[in-house]
Amino acid sequence: MEIAAVEIAKMSKLQKLAALLIILGPESAAQMLKNLDEHDLETVSLEMSKLTVISQDLQQEILREFTEVAVEASTSILGGTGYVRNTLEKSVGLFRASDILSRVAPAPAPVAAMQQIVNLDARQLFNMLKGEQPQTIALIVSYLSSDKSSQLLMLLRTELRDQVVERLATLAPTPVEVVERIVEVLNQKAGVKASRALSQTGGLKNAADILNSLDKNIGQSLLMELEKRNPNLGQAIRQKMFTFEDLALLDTTSLQKIMREVDMRDLAISLKTASPKLKSALLSSISKRAAETVNEEISFLGPLKKKDIEAAQTRIIDSVRNLETTGEIDLGVVTGNSRDELLV
Repeated sequence: MEIAAVEIAKMSKLQKLAALLIILGPESAAQMLKNLDEHDLETVSLEMSKLTVISQDLQQEILREFTEVAVEASTSILGGTGYVRNTLEKSVGLFRASDILSRVAPAPAPVAAMQQIVNLDARQLFNMLKGEQPQTIALIVSYLSSDKSSQLLMLLRTELRDQVVERLATLAPTPVEVVERIVEVLNQKAGVKASRALSQTGGLKNAADILNSLDKNIGQSLLMELEKRNPNLGQAIRQKMFTFEDLALLDTTSLQKIMREVDMRDLAISLKTASPKLKSALLSSISKRAAETVNEEISFLGPLKKKDIEAAQTRIIDSVRNLETTGEIDLGVVTGNSRDELLV
């Protein structure tokens, strides 16, 4: 208890609040977080992500200072980024939670040697990695931003690109010794001095982010090829993605809420190249008169640039994200099985 007393004496009020929210659990913490403004929410989330473990003694000290409720914690409680993500998703929704975590969560930063590699542009990386095994390329890709990763993947031949995405999705923490050797060899190619490296994890979310960053047709083609070889893995990646076509998987009530937020011209433009199933789902969610107006608008549009269509679709997805954030709709109903229906 003396150690806990010393620990709590060193903690700021904000750190104590973050610790209290972790002790209370995701449900109670989510209710409290809903009352915070954007700045306070980010600040508290940052402190929560730093508190990876709260000992039993420290829990008791926190509870004694904040409340009169006698809660006896029998074991240590895990905090950290995983806890914060779970709590934020319950509080503000999936998309806003991801946005906040991308700004406040501590990211695994590569040390000097790996930094030299990831700072190269996509073409330089391609020249360095084109003769390497898919697993090695996947490891390097796991350190890159989604944009740079997609640029690099576009330079790879199709069959190699497929293999790299599959390796990336299943990439586990790599032993430091293995990473050190890989970095040493690659740094020799790049002409820089090697130094100690850290292990890195890819995973489903990393793979999904990169596929979303690719050209729509290429990303879907990659995913479909992966599903042929590894159906379970492909489905797991799909569950981490949400695209314009996924709107067809939402229930009518959710689509009606979304359509009330959408500009009808954006809807017409976005449906110019949409699948018949999606077009039917969206137009069925508005009045008959409005649907007729949208169809008429589509017929008058003529040829459109791909970027204009994608921009309109992005604005609609932004509306979806806003509604999900406020709890108006639930994107959790979009499952891997229902996504498969779009491919039939």
